[in-house]
Amino acid sequence: MSDPAIDWGWRRRFDGLPFLGLAILLAVSLVLGLGIGAMAIGPLDILSTLSAHLGLGHWREVGASEQSVLIHVRSPRVILAVLVGASLAVSGAALQGLFRNPLADPSLLGITGGATVAAATTIIFGAPLATALPLALAAWLLPLSAFIGAMAVTAIIYAISVRHEGMDIATLLLAGIAINAAAAAALGLLTFLAPDGQLRDIMFWLLGSLAGTGWPQLWPVAIMILVAIGLIVRLARPLNALLLGEAEAFHVGFAIEPIKRQLVIVTALAAGAAVALTGTIGFVGLLVPHFARFLVGPDHRRLLPASALLGASLLLVADLIGRLIVLPAELPIGVVTSFVGAPFFLWRLRRREAF
Repeated sequence: MSDPAIDWGWRRRFDGLPFLGLAILLAVSLVLGLGIGAMAIGPLDILSTLSAHLGLGHWREVGASEQSVLIHVRSPRVILAVLVGASLAVSGAALQGLFRNPLADPSLLGITGGATVAAATTIIFGAPLATALPLALAAWLLPLSAFIGAMAVTAIIYAISVRHEGMDIATLLLAGIAINAAAAAALGLLTFLAPDGQLRDIMFWLLGSLAGTGWPQLWPVAIMILVAIGLIVRLARPLNALLLGEAEAFHVGFAIEPIKRQLVIVTALAAGAAVALTGTIGFVGLLVPHFARFLVGPDHRRLLPASALLGASLLLVADLIGRLIVLPAELPIGVVTSFVGAPFFLWRLRRREAF
């Protein structure tokens, strides 16, 4: 019996080569991200150190400083890059399917705008609260406020878009645009009020960075992102059906309103958790799904995993470029993704190719 979701005809043509290539790309990106930097660490040293750290024993002598840098500095940063890249890419692919719009991404709903305003507010006015909190909790003040801001915006646009007959996608989109405009105005006011030191912190947040991430900050965000990605992937078949329209998806047996509600909530959770720890990183959620769609087709059962792999690799490479291009300083990762993403997007528009 055929699948009640849409069979796009890709199943007959599909083989494992695109996923094999994406897996190899991710593995190479991981090794480069772990090994390259101010202190170079070879691939064999990386494997030996990770093996020992996992309790499997050393099979190669590695210096204590190399081990410390690898385990406590680069590993959490690389894992964060993988999680955030996968999260933003999967969220973008899901929203493009929900809106049936190739230009949709998490920033379209105002999620990143809400997180940015909350983060800027905390940077300017949160110093007294941070000094009153224990050191371990104070480190969480900024990412937690950003996550709350992202989820608060999601709640607002959801409340605006819900009608008696269900959630209206067009209203949801327009509400997101309005929230983005309001967030831009609020951010302009906050930057006007901020002294020079805090203004630099706000700008660093706006440009995105993976720096300064440790294991204590990483684990809660990792859990939220992995749960959200898993929930989005479970909605792949309904997303396939939604591409033909809501009425058609309903007639093949899907409960449309709960699915739309779930998609909005879990994409906000994924993107909000990512933005909370890294700041604003542009173009990943917009461009990666287009690359993945070209490689594996429009079926979301393959598109979502491919987007996760490609998004993780892209952010690893972008972070590596940002770390190396202006040594000993560090270029914010959002600058790198925008430099790559904007020209590519304009080139695609110039060629007028379908995404």
